[in-house]
Amino acid sequence: MTRLVIVVEKTADWAVYHPASEVITATDYLQQSPIAEGERTQVINLCRNYRYQGIGYYVSLLADARGHRVIPSVRSINNLSRRSLYGVDVEDLSQRLAKALPADRDEFSLLVCFGQCDNPALAELARQLFETFPCPILRVEFERGRIWRIARLRAVGLHTLEDAEQDQFAAALDGFSRKIWRKPRARKVSRYDLAMLYDPEETLPPSNKKAMQNFIAAGKGIGIEVDPITRTDYARLAEYDGLFIRETTTLTNHTYQFAHRAEREDMVVIDDPQSILRCTNKIYLRDLLIAKKLAIPKTEVVFRDDANALAALPDKLGFPIVLKIPDGSFSRGVSKVETPEALKQAAETLFQQSALLLAQEYIYTEFDWRIGVLNREPLYACQYFMSRGHWQIYNHAAKGGTRTGGFATLPIRQAPSDVVKLATRAAGAIGDGLYGVDLKKVGDRVVVIEVNDNPSIDAGVEDEYLGEDLYRRIMDEFLRRMERRRVGVRD
Repeated sequence: MTRLVIVVEKTADWAVYHPASEVITATDYLQQSPIAEGERTQVINLCRNYRYQGIGYYVSLLADARGHRVIPSVRSINNLSRRSLYGVDVEDLSQRLAKALPADRDEFSLLVCFGQCDNPALAELARQLFETFPCPILRVEFERGRIWRIARLRAVGLHTLEDAEQDQFAAALDGFSRKIWRKPRARKVSRYDLAMLYDPEETLPPSNKKAMQNFIAAGKGIGIEVDPITRTDYARLAEYDGLFIRETTTLTNHTYQFAHRAEREDMVVIDDPQSILRCTNKIYLRDLLIAKKLAIPKTEVVFRDDANALAALPDKLGFPIVLKIPDGSFSRGVSKVETPEALKQAAETLFQQSALLLAQEYIYTEFDWRIGVLNREPLYACQYFMSRGHWQIYNHAAKGGTRTGGFATLPIRQAPSDVVKLATRAAGAIGDGLYGVDLKKVGDRVVVIEVNDNPSIDAGVEDEYLGEDLYRRIMDEFLRRMERRRVGVRD
């Protein structure tokens, strides 16, 4: 569990806020004796300034020496100290200002508290500034010449805030770390905190609401507090002992950024960045599986400007041919073609999204096998049937919205042994995380279609056989890894 410490320079600086036992003076913090690493500690440094070798500077410096997570870090303090250090980072953000700032002014100031501001039009900019320069309170000064630009970033202290700004700070701090406001609950204190990243607006999330609740309950039963978080909680990530991503991952959005930071913070993370990298691009996955001598469908990579290679596909693969963009998910960015004309038309459409396409032989089966693998061991087995009247599991063109086929969930022991063996080997080629391996079996032939780094685990589907034990096994693995991490052991 993460311990929270809020450091102020003078007790008077906190006088207008609710009393909290977590609040101590800088002098008291600096005079504490260093203790051996153990309990994870998050320090919020609210000193009046962070001048080099000043008291605020030393709070952040010694927090780092003690193994505490501190905001702002000494690195952030140094980056904010000179325009020459942060100017390059700011230039990209400055391009977003033209539409958001008033047209009748040449100067403008904005207070950013824990990535939040009181101007909705600049909310995204405030969040990005905080992620780039993590600091509790930033005052951002804009000026307009030919265009608007950020003229200065300053870390400011609590004592400089006006009444309305004090309210803004309190609300932002409440959102950043709710622990200091809530009353102690009569419950067993969790040994570990696990952040579970999700998107409440996602149409096809990896886990439905009931599954999310089941993960929370399973964690609670073994001493892990599972806290659902969203992309807006990026700055709070270091408060946790682990990260569990339950949102569709790609290399180009915040999910990879979360995974990368969690790994950098020495947290236990599923999905880890390497797994995301290896699984989310089907061309990368193709070469990896071939290098590992694992069976896949006959597959060709086609380049946008290579018309001859495209025309040669029917001779190599025969019709029908399945065309895929490299990073599609949930059957998106996939076309099945049966004539040269349809092949050319589908390729033109998909090439608008990617310079390379994957072309595969079409293998008809009534269902795909999905084997869930955790830490190189098979976990669950499902059959996903094709959507009625469609050749894929997901039919996004169905009248009334996306439709899916049925499913059957089986004990691992009832799945064909060659399917389970190949799935386990394919997952092992990626890593030791949680994966969903999709396969097709026709007679004695078994091939890997893809390996998913973020497999679907929905209540009422993947848990149909194991029930609560499915969630418990995943939480047990997090617990095992977090305990080993605490004593300095790596898997």
